[in-house]
Amino acid sequence: MSGFFARREPGAPGLALFLNAGDPPLPVLADLVRMLDDCRVDCLELAVPFPDSVTDGETNRRSARRALAQGVGLDEVLDFLRLVRPRLSHLRVALLADWSHTVKPMPLPDFVGRVADSGADGLLVHGLPPRLRTGCREAARDAGLPLVATCYASSTAEVRADAAAHATAYLYLVAHYGRSGGGPAAENPRLADALARLRGTTTAPVAVGFGIRTRDDIERVHALGADAAVVGSAGVARVERALAQQVDVVDEFHTFVRTLLPARQNRTTEPGRSSTP
Repeated sequence: MSGFFARREPGAPGLALFLNAGDPPLPVLADLVRMLDDCRVDCLELAVPFPDSVTDGETNRRSARRALAQGVGLDEVLDFLRLVRPRLSHLRVALLADWSHTVKPMPLPDFVGRVADSGADGLLVHGLPPRLRTGCREAARDAGLPLVATCYASSTAEVRADAAAHATAYLYLVAHYGRSGGGPAAENPRLADALARLRGTTTAPVAVGFGIRTRDDIERVHALGADAAVVGSAGVARVERALAQQVDVVDEFHTFVRTLLPARQNRTTEPGRSSTP
C-alpha cells in the first residue's frame, strides 16, 4: 500500500479521520492531533472551515460554524500545521479547502504553494471547477504536494478513470451520493463494483468515506477492496458532545478512536498534551 497508508501493518485497513480546524479550538486540537499520532491513526483530513457545505450533513455543518465563530481561516490553519506537523511520527495530514470560500480569492499556484510550505502531506480541494483541475494538478506537481482525488461509487466510468489517473495522495471514494452522515457505506450495492474497477486502474490507495462509523464498517469496506476508510461525522459528533458536556475533548475522542482500531493496535495510550498549539 502506498502513500498515506503505507505505514499500516500488511493486510490491515488504513484509518482516516475528518475534523474541522477550530472544532475543537486550535490549542485543544493540537493535543488531539498528537493523541491520534500516538494511536497510529494514519491520516487526518483537516478542513479549513467553510459555511453551508452542500456535501455535509448537519453535524459537520454545525462543526464548521463553531470553527468559524472561533475566527479560524486559512492563515490560522496553515500556522497551526507549521507548528504541529513536525512533531508527528506516524499521522499524515491532508488539508481540505473549499474552492469558493478559501481558494478562489488567490491564484491557484500561490494557494498550493502556501499549503505545501505549511507541511501538509496532501491537499483536497472541495468544489474545484472542472476547468481548473489541470492548473491545480500542475501547481501541486510543481510544489511537490500530493493530491486527493474524489469520485462517487455511482460516478460514470469516465469520472472514475479521471480520479484514478490523478490521485497522488489517495483516492477518496464517496460511498453515497448526498450528504455526510448517511447509511452504512458497505450497504451500497454499487460500492464493490466501483472498488474493483478502481483497483484495476490506479496505484493510489482507495479510501471509502460517507457512512463509516464503527470498526465493523471499516472491516466491511476493507473486505470489499478498500485500502482505507474515512470516519467523519461520527467523530465530529463526539467532539460536539464533549464540548456541550464540558468534558475533556481529547479524552472523549481518544475513547472513540480506540473503538475504531484493531485489537492488536488498540493498546492504551496517554493522549498527548502540550502547552502550545
